[in-house]
Amino acid sequence: VQLQASGGGLVQPGGSLRLSCAASGSVFDISDMGWYRQAPGKQRELVARIISGGSANYGDFVKGRFTISRDNDKNTASLQMNSLKLEDMAVYYCNAHRFIDPDANYWGQGTLVTVSS
Repeated sequence: VQLQASGGGLVQPGGSLRLSCAASGSVFDISDMGWYRQAPGKQRELVARIISGGSANYGDFVKGRFTISRDNDKNTASLQMNSLKLEDMAVYYCNAHRFIDPDANYWGQGTLVTVSS
């Protein structure tokens, strides 16, 4: 599975961004897709994850600000981020798992989200 992330950029505090992740390759058995982030000096953490049936879970820090969605026909996942805060600034990575090998992590290249006034 190959993942291509897009949509990062510069936004002011309180603003919005939408990240997209397109999967290609062996997409027929993708079980879940999601987003992680990593800020300088911090560990990578889960932002949001959505399974094939549509159920989603979020990192505690999201607090209703972000929404993850998935288009199974197009093999894409999107993350709508609203009310962005300074502490949301990080590199965001698309992630996926497959049913056939649930322990294997597939990662996109990362997209930088900069929150600054």
